[in-house]
Amino acid sequence: SKHISDEDDVGKQKEAAADKISSGPSSNRLLPYIAHKVGVPPKQSIFKEFTTAVKETFFADQPLRSFKNQSNTKKFVLGIEALFPIIRWSRDYNLTKLRGDVIAGLTIASLCIPQDIGYAKLAGLPAENGLYSSFVPPLIYAFMGSSRDIAIGPVAVVSLLLGTMLHDAVNPKEDNGNEYRRLAFTATFFAGVTQITLGFFRLGFLIDFLSHAAIIGFMGGAAITIALQQLKGLLGIKVFTKKTDIVSVLRSVFSVAHHGWNWQTILIGVSFLTFLIIAKYIGKVKNKKYFWVPAIAPLISVIVSTFFVFITRADKQGVAIVNHIRKGVNPPSANEIYFSGDLLAKGFKIGVVAGMIALTEAIAIGRTFAGMKDYQIDGNKEMVAMGTMNIIGSMTSCYIATGSFSRSAVNYMAGCHTAVSNIVMSLVVFLTLVFITPLFKYTPNAILASIIISAVLGLIDIEAMKLIWKIDKLDFVACMGAFFGVVFISVEIGLLIAVSISFAKILLQVTRPRTALLGRIPRTKVYRNVEQYPEAIQIPGVLIVRVDSAIYFSNSNYVKERILRWVTDEDAQLKQKCLPKINYLVLEMSPVIDIDTSGIHALEELYRSLQKRDIQLALANPGTLVIDKIHASEFPDLIGKDKIFLSVADAILTLAPNNEI
Repeated sequence: SKHISDEDDVGKQKEAAADKISSGPSSNRLLPYIAHKVGVPPKQSIFKEFTTAVKETFFADQPLRSFKNQSNTKKFVLGIEALFPIIRWSRDYNLTKLRGDVIAGLTIASLCIPQDIGYAKLAGLPAENGLYSSFVPPLIYAFMGSSRDIAIGPVAVVSLLLGTMLHDAVNPKEDNGNEYRRLAFTATFFAGVTQITLGFFRLGFLIDFLSHAAIIGFMGGAAITIALQQLKGLLGIKVFTKKTDIVSVLRSVFSVAHHGWNWQTILIGVSFLTFLIIAKYIGKVKNKKYFWVPAIAPLISVIVSTFFVFITRADKQGVAIVNHIRKGVNPPSANEIYFSGDLLAKGFKIGVVAGMIALTEAIAIGRTFAGMKDYQIDGNKEMVAMGTMNIIGSMTSCYIATGSFSRSAVNYMAGCHTAVSNIVMSLVVFLTLVFITPLFKYTPNAILASIIISAVLGLIDIEAMKLIWKIDKLDFVACMGAFFGVVFISVEIGLLIAVSISFAKILLQVTRPRTALLGRIPRTKVYRNVEQYPEAIQIPGVLIVRVDSAIYFSNSNYVKERILRWVTDEDAQLKQKCLPKINYLVLEMSPVIDIDTSGIHALEELYRSLQKRDIQLALANPGTLVIDKIHASEFPDLIGKDKIFLSVADAILTLAPNNEI
């Protein structure tokens, strides 16, 4: 750091620092500098402070502003429109939009039907439950959701998470699978309750505690875990581990390599997996106009492979097939949900965890496509819509549905305009359930495994991981922690690691805030971090420190000790260079958005410590909330009201005026 010095008389220094302004085109005059006082906001009542805090926390988007100055009838209409957005946007609906939505709906239906069958097996449920989940929930969402592009249905990650947690809770073969299925419906019900509760009480900010980096790592790890699970179907293995970690899966795969693999199954699976990957490459890399190629490829694979198995009777040669899929629409299942007994608590726990993950994925997808089309979605309304569709879904034999990224991307590229594309997809699934399901009897499990593997490969975002490494190493630790936790231990542990590291990062940033030493940029009155601007000049006799965080009980002691360490280190350097000692410590308070009683107590202790070193404490630019609390604590009387300044430049001009010339 650099230092400048001047030995003029203090009184003359203040006169020399007067601002010179032009009074006309040909004459100048000197005006004495006037230091502006820091404004103290008018005192609010406790009730006013409380209501303001609640409003900013839970109602920052002012959801009721459109209801102001409206008649009761108009308010009722606006309320219905808020609950069912389809009423509002349907007024502007036309044939052009219908055409785009029909094309998009048919396209995503061709993708969702084979995926739904595969994802249901991933969750350990009958294939028809996957199809049910793409019939009822999309219809509910189309009426209540605010996203135009999101495609609703079962997804791979939630299916894996649900299946893993259900397997840990009950034996899927016990009671002919009825107990397992009932627990799945119970978990779906409580997932919906969780989602609708978060939305109704406007607690959507809670899902933001799972950082983007942690989600990237969790999704990547889950994708690898899902792909490894599909080796059972791809290789035709009959006895397979129930564990999901990579070591157990690979041990299970290679322990039966000599006698447990079926070459006909491998031929079918690998051939169509290659076809699906090539189709995805054509649609996403070669030419995006061919987006329909990877969308239609899974259905083509199912049709061709089913026909091939049927005419060759490959099922007689050991090729595992889907067998029976129940024909008809969703049967009611409200009476199968556990509302009492030992499994109620298990269903609640599974539902809360899976519901939060489903919600996180759906909101992220909705925001992504809303940003691409330049419109906004209401996160709390989305939660209510998701919760409602899952509650109703649990009563109609569905399991947890949410937004699917692959289907939503196809929906977007196919030219959807509104949620009508979900209605079209739902109707196609309905027709499939009523008329076509018997035709899936000879569909080989290997084809479903291939479809799932090709679908989840897109969840491994290597470029995003590289970017996270470049930007924030701690974020990368969270990303890799979640990734390896899922791959090497289990999905639940990976999720726990992701949440734990995200919380740990928040705690680290709160309890160990950054502080910076400031200097003046030459020929300006701007003060900046001397590490960022090496040319910045430190003022002789004055140490300027900026605290880059609110000062709370969790960090107040650290902030005080860190500032004193700055003082000690700087004093030692000044003694070595035989320069004047520090006379003033100026705390730049602009980034300090709040302070509590512990923070004020820490400032008082800092003041007393500085007094023992014959150093005066001054504050620069405390914010509204901070200055209000500082005055309430009578701290200005302790340090002197003349030691609180509007800016660092004001403080230096008063305390060391010759250095501001």
